[in-house]
Formats: sequence, structure tokens, C-alpha cells
Amino acid sequence: MLVFKKYSRQTGAADWFLMAMVGAVLLASFAPQWGRSEGVLHLGQVTDVGVFLLFFLHGMGLSTDSLKTGATRWKLHVLVQACTYVLFPMWWGLLYVSLGRWLPHDLAMGFFYLAVLPSTVSSSVAMTALARGHVAAAVLNATLSTLLGVFITPLLVSLVMSGQGHELDVGHTMLKVAQQLLLPFVIGHLLRPWLSAWFTRIKPITTVFDRGVIVLLVWSAFSDSVADGLWTRHGPWLLAQAIIGAAVFLLPMLWVTRRAARALGFEVEDEIVAVFCGSKKTLASGMPMAKLLFGGNAAMGVLILPIMLYHQLQLFVCAVMARRYAAREARTIVSS
Repeated sequence: MLVFKKYSRQTGAADWFLMAMVGAVLLASFAPQWGRSEGVLHLGQVTDVGVFLLFFLHGMGLSTDSLKTGATRWKLHVLVQACTYVLFPMWWGLLYVSLGRWLPHDLAMGFFYLAVLPSTVSSSVAMTALARGHVAAAVLNATLSTLLGVFITPLLVSLVMSGQGHELDVGHTMLKVAQQLLLPFVIGHLLRPWLSAWFTRIKPITTVFDRGVIVLLVWSAFSDSVADGLWTRHGPWLLAQAIIGAAVFLLPMLWVTRRAARALGFEVEDEIVAVFCGSKKTLASGMPMAKLLFGGNAAMGVLILPIMLYHQLQLFVCAVMARRYAAREARTIVSS
């Protein structure tokens, strides 16, 4: 019953978040002037403040004790980070060489951006807990992935996409990402000893705030892109391609991470961490980083489409997998 309640809370949160993002895209499609970065609502400035507060709260919520507890499983950490920053880009490269000619260029680059993003923190940890995996190791891996992504993601984007019509100054971009994402994260974590009690009291609100900032970023990005001709240049086939592509990324990665964990002899608790942290990609960091990397680019709506769809798909599929992991664990306890 407890597992079912946790699952219900996760899927309920995903439902309203999904509807809010769909609503943001629809609103941007029919009234793009409202949500433009420099429009009447000044969403560009609003989201800048929101992103700073978002990562400040993420840093404050990070427990140092959890990081210390999960630090000993170095093989697991190497596997997860290799999947996130090596295997994903390699898989994109293979798909791009074989199928890239049939994809719109900006969508193909959007999938590359998806491939080089860090793992997600909140849902990876939540799914690991739901599946009765090693939560401390999940916290460490997700956090390490996020911190590495501040530097690795802009670097890889600059190396590949600068030659594909998206010019970036890698040094300047890394500095911007560090200032707007890493700096508030570090400040929040350093203030945790004094503000942890306050953070605990507002914890239910922080989840809503987290999702709300992402919805505003989606609204702003799509408003800018629609105003610059997103839907006049691309039809419904673009959305279908993005959905199929998200599945082609997620499902093989779930299989590979699971097989690799078992080949390395991991216990089921560590296998769960490898599957959920190694296959996930972050929308919470991906949207703010996209604003820093591609802000002002007319193609931004297309570039962020893969991560938006991948996020929803990974929530659904991983929730089902977490429930099955938990049920298998429950059967083991009953039989013993």
C-alpha cells in the first residue's frame, strides 16, 4: 500500500506538470506575443530570477551525509557517468550517421543536446526510493552528474553545434552557466546548516516552484520560436519524429544500463541506481541551460522539443519499472 501511495503521488505530480507544459505550448502557439522573452510580461527577466532561486533551493536540499554514504560505490558511479556523457553521445552519433538525413537539422541538434545533458536529480532519487534501491548512491550520482554537466554539456555543445550553424563561445558560455546555475547551487548548499529547518517547512512548495519555473521557460522558448515561424516551417510530422526519437533514445538506454549492471555483478539496489540515473536526462537543468546556450535563437523551440518529450516518457516508463522492482522486492520479503 505504501509503494502504491508513493507511485500515485509521483504520477499525479507528473500529470499536472504534463498538462501545464502542453498548455504552455498551446498558449505560445496561439498567442506568442504574450510569452516572448522581451514581451509584455518580460519572461526573460522573470525566468532568470526563477532559475537562480531554483538552483539555490536545489543546493539547499542537498544532504552532505547522503553524499558521504553513497561515495564508496565507485564502479556504480563510473558506469552512470559513462552512460550519461559517453554512451548517450555515441548513440546519438550512430543514429545521426544512419538516420540524420531524414530529420530536420535543428531537431537532430536538439537530440544531440538531449544526449549531452546531465542526469536528473529529483525523479532519479524518487524512482530509486520507490523501487527500494540505494538512495544515497542515487543522490550522489545525480548530483555529480549535474555538477559535471555545468562544464561538460556546454563544451560538447560548442564542439559539435558550433560547426552546425549554432555558434558558441565555449569559455563565455561555461562562465554564464557556472554563474547562473552552479553559483546559486553552491550558495544554497553552504547556507544549508542555517536554513535547513526553514527549507524543510517549505519543501512541499519547492516542488511546485521547480515545475513552475520550467513551465515558464517552456512558454517563453516556444513563444519566441512560434513568433519566428516555428509552426509555419514545420508541420505535425516534426512532433511525430520527436516522439519516436525520444523512444529510440530511452528504451535502448534502459536495456543497456540494466545489462551492464548485471554484467558487473551489482546487487539489485545498485542496479536500480544504474538504470534510473544512467538513463535519465534532466529537464530541470536542461531548460535553464538551453536558455543560456540558445537564447535568442529562432530554432530554440525545436532544440528543446526532444528533452521535453523525453522527460515525460522517462517519467512514465521509469515509474512502471520502479513499481515492478518494488513488487519483486516485496515478494522476496514475503517468501523469506
